[in-house]
Parts: sequence; C-alpha cells; structure tokens
Amino acid sequence: MSTALPPALPNAALVERVSAIRAQIGAAFIGQDAVLDQLLVALLAGGHVLIEGVPGLGKTLLVRALAAAMSGSFSRVQFTPDLMPSDVSGHAFYDPKSESFKIRRGPVFANLLLADEINRAPAKTQSALLEAMQEGQVTIESRSFPLDAPFLTIATQNPVEQEGTYPLPEAQLDRFLLKILIDYPGHEDELRMVQSVSSGRATQFDLSAVRAVVQPADVVAMQAATAAIAIDPVVLDYAVRIVRATRSWPGIAMGAGPRGSLALVRAARAQAVLDGRDFVTPDDIVQIARPALRHRIALAPEMQIEGRRVDQVLDALLLKVEAPRR
Repeated sequence: MSTALPPALPNAALVERVSAIRAQIGAAFIGQDAVLDQLLVALLAGGHVLIEGVPGLGKTLLVRALAAAMSGSFSRVQFTPDLMPSDVSGHAFYDPKSESFKIRRGPVFANLLLADEINRAPAKTQSALLEAMQEGQVTIESRSFPLDAPFLTIATQNPVEQEGTYPLPEAQLDRFLLKILIDYPGHEDELRMVQSVSSGRATQFDLSAVRAVVQPADVVAMQAATAAIAIDPVVLDYAVRIVRATRSWPGIAMGAGPRGSLALVRAARAQAVLDGRDFVTPDDIVQIARPALRHRIALAPEMQIEGRRVDQVLDALLLKVEAPRR
C-alpha cells in the first residue's frame, strides 16, 4: 500500500470543499453553528474530538452526518462497563479450517470512529484507544497494524450523569485536540427540528439528504493544505504565551503542557481556513483557545467550591495575556 500523500490543495479549493461539507451536514444537523465549526476545525487539523452534552442534543447525528459527507468508513462503539479492549481494537482467533491464528480487526479500523459515551467504560477499555489516537496504529498480539488516513476519533460523554461512569484520565484527555461543549438549541432551531422529525410518519432525523462530497484522500489533502497555512512568529509566540500562562494562573492547579501549544496552533490554522484566510490571526487563537485548552487544565479546589467553570477562568486569562499589535 502506497504511503504517498496527495498534494495539498490551493486555499480557494480548500475553502470550497469545507463549505461543501458544512452544507451537507447542515442538511441533517440543524443549528449549533459553533459546534459544527469546531468539528470542522478538528477534521481539518486531523485531531480527535471529545463532545460533551446531555442526551438528545444530536451528538451522534452530527458525527453520522459528517461520515456521510466524507464517504469514508464509519464505525460506532457504544461504550459500556463490560466492554473489553479487544472489542475496540480487535483480537486474534484460531481458524480451524486453516489450522492457524488470524486477526479479526475491531471497529477502530475506520476513517471515523464514534466512541459513544466513552466514560461508561473502565480505564482499561478507554486506554485501547490511546495508541490509535496518538500513533495511528493498533497493536494486536505483538503485531502493529496501521490505520488508514484520515483517522478521526469522536467521543461523546454526558457531563451530568456520574453514576456508573469512569472519568477520563488526563493522559486520555490530552489526546483530544478539542473538547466541544454542546448546549440546548435555540427556540427557532428546536422548532425546525420538531417540524422536520414530526412531519408525516418520520420518527428520527433523515440522513438520506446528506451527499458524499469528499473522499478520504480529499480529506488528507485538505489536512495537508491546512497544515501549510502561514502563521507569523509573533502570533505563534502569542499562542505559546497563552498556554504557558495556564501553568501559573491563580485558580488553576494544573496547566496545559506543550501538547496544548501544539493543539492550539493546529486548531488556529484550521480556524483561519473556516474564515477563508491563508494566514492565522490572533483572533483565530482566541476563538479556538477554549475548546483547545478547556480539557487540559484542572481548577484548584477553591475554584471548584465557588462553582467557577474552566471557561470562565480561560476568559479571564485571555483578557490578560497581551495580544500582538496589528
């Protein structure tokens, strides 16, 4: 199998393809424009996503619509307390016909993996995704199997229900490029949803209107073009200063590590593409800083007692870190 990557797209073609994907997802996923934008940022940056929200907000629908628009292989795993690591990665089995052991590949071998309610499985099973997310490969019985590009893990979790759940450890959280918070839709959007689903005999959202507008190879080319987006050294320094500030900021017990700096810059390049530019601005850094950093820092106990949220602390930090002058 050839490992050569397709050439990067010119910026105009890149923006056009992103718009096409957004339009197709919008045919099924109503409203929540900020959530959709952040998911597209992760797709362009080639990073994994953790989506947090209460049930019934369309998290699974959003991922299924993305899979339909990009025409890649798609797998969904419902994480449960009895799920085993081999149920995710695959396992070796004895084939009596050939009298030999063979490898049965698990659902992780897909372009788009939906890890539904990931925090319902114990850490042993959660860790089955670490190698795939970080190295782009899976080891089964001491043999390494590369995953086809693009590979994107989108995990969901419910922030309210804690009984029977296993919080993701910091090492696992750090592998996600973004943590996206999805909230209740606005009145008009919810009205459109109800009208769409309740018309006729429909009982769920229809994905048949979503057309495949890109192939997996196209997505790889889009990611290569995004990685080539220009960023001025001054803007790069601004991103690093923001991440370093989390390590000494009052009220933050644990700040973001160097992977946070890398994630912020990668995501900012993708944010620039969404805005139709071929260069990164300080506004791109600020706009994507919360989803890129909120899962990489831990608040001090006194802040938690006061009911402060991570985003509130990040907002205060972003106001104090001096941005480059234009």
